[in-house]
Amino acid sequence: MSKHDDSTARQTGRLERFLAFTALVLAAVSVICFFSIIIGTAVGMDQSAFGDGIWPVVAGLPLFGLPLAFVMIIALLVINWARRGRAGSGS
Repeated sequence: MSKHDDSTARQTGRLERFLAFTALVLAAVSVICFFSIIIGTAVGMDQSAFGDGIWPVVAGLPLFGLPLAFVMIIALLVINWARRGRAGSGS
């Protein structure tokens, strides 16, 4: 059994929860949009149909959403490593 006392360890901060939840939602919505484009193409939509209505947003979201979610996950990892480094050094 471990004798380490975790009561002094810092809990997950608001920024970390925000980054994790936002990255997850953004990646999930981007993947859903990506598959909706694939399904739309499979059912016979042509190139001009993707230029009307909500389709430009659906087509553009994976282009920006997935890289942004990746950057958010990297930022979350850096914050976590820094927090663990400070906790390990006793600062």
